Amino acid sequence: MRSPLDGLRSSPNDLPGAQQRRRALAVAALAALTTLLRPWPPFLWLPGWVVGGLLLWMVWELLAWLWWPRRWR
Repeated sequence: MRSPLDGLRSSPNDLPGAQQRRRALAVAALAALTTLLRPWPPFLWLPGWVVGGLLLWMVWELLAWLWWPRRWR
């Protein structure tokens, strides 16, 4: 027997903006990881503009997620 609340339950993947949130979190994780690993040799050889570009991309994605959230379709 189904509960009356079954229709109200949804997974976080079904909520509006789930894809946008995952993308923003992935970009933030990549930028943070690159910044934290910067002192080690493989990342030390990256030019500063690459690291700066990753950080700017992270900021852009987070601002897009906050200011222009996806709506239900």
